[in-house]
Amino acid sequence: MKILVLGAGALGGYYGARLLQAGVDVTFLVRPKRQDTLQANGIVVKSASGDIQSKVKTVLAEDVDPLYDMVLLTCKAYDLDAAIASIAPAIADNSVILPLLNGLSTYDALDRRFGRHRVVGGIAYIATKLLPNGDIAHLSPFDKLIVGKRDPIQADAARKIFELFSRTGGDRNISERIEAQLWEKWVMICAGAGATCLMRSTIGQIMHTTNGEQLIRALIDECLQVAQKSGFGLDDAAVRSMEGSLL
Repeated sequence: MKILVLGAGALGGYYGARLLQAGVDVTFLVRPKRQDTLQANGIVVKSASGDIQSKVKTVLAEDVDPLYDMVLLTCKAYDLDAAIASIAPAIADNSVILPLLNGLSTYDALDRRFGRHRVVGGIAYIATKLLPNGDIAHLSPFDKLIVGKRDPIQADAARKIFELFSRTGGDRNISERIEAQLWEKWVMICAGAGATCLMRSTIGQIMHTTNGEQLIRALIDECLQVAQKSGFGLDDAAVRSMEGSLL
């Protein structure tokens, strides 16, 4: 498969570099300044799972052609509209898009623009950071990636994507319930982020207050109700796992 990675930042740069390391044909769609850095230094990853320094292929938005089997989309949500415009010329008849973005509205926007049949489900649990010098830091050994079909027509593409990422190390999974798992991550992030933003403290600090656990459980319950009313009730095992991450 020929892969186009939008950007070469903390997440896209990390997974793109891992795919390069595994011998996959990867091109990075970047802005001119980032292209200059990559052409001068290659892509550099500092990680407990193994450092990478590799030459890369890059392309600017005005030069993109529909040559790619998969587009890996790892932009921030506030850049989604610009990202969609940038990747649109790369989409060929059989291309699929793998978003690794938090939230569900991302999928709504991509489905409207490209069709649900093109947008595979993807979830990343990893901590990475783009350093001031352009290097990428993988902040812990943890690296879990889940992919799965959202439409029966994607089954073959999802399997091929999983097989590619399986060559990169880390915890790699292919899921038959990817949309439920997207909701699971949404519930965890919304409850955790809601608590820490409201209280301006870490989860640990909140849990050490008199009513901290009660607050977090109330936020979890509220988010679970949103998921359930959207048609994606979480099973007990998923709820226990999420509570174990937050409580």
